[in-house]
Amino acid sequence: MPGLLTLSACSPAHNWRDLQLAGTPLQALMPCKPEAAERTVPLAGVPTLMHMHSCEAGEQTFAVAWADAAAETRVPEILTGWRAGSLAAIRVDPATADNVTAEWPVTVPGAQQLRGLQAAGQDGQGKTTQVRAAYFSKGTLVFQAAVYGPALPEEVLTTFFEGLRLP
Repeated sequence: MPGLLTLSACSPAHNWRDLQLAGTPLQALMPCKPEAAERTVPLAGVPTLMHMHSCEAGEQTFAVAWADAAAETRVPEILTGWRAGSLAAIRVDPATADNVTAEWPVTVPGAQQLRGLQAAGQDGQGKTTQVRAAYFSKGTLVFQAAVYGPALPEEVLTTFFEGLRLP
């Protein structure tokens, strides 16, 4: 059945391919050739190098990002802050991060900690946008996998999030 779901998400706009994130055990499935970037960002108040791979396909933006928390004790605070920051980026009050309506059931095999997020807000141009995201960890590594867009077709979300794998 998963193969059928993957095939149903195929379209001229989505050319799915495997992505192995260098420096991590995470494997992902991306619908387009991602661009890679790095920058230092404050995670739980500590400047941390974040690595990101992102691309646009159809009307959606797909992103997978990761950083090393350096200590497992920092992981919960980083994941919580990252989740709230994602809400702020689409002009949604970060205080709603713990609201039950923001919870989204998602599974990432091999993740030690995991929370899903669903929300609707506005992008930088003031256009309505939705987000579905997973925030998860493996050891000291923290990850975000997200899809943003005006519409998020279920088959595209299923293919993207079922493609996340941690050994």
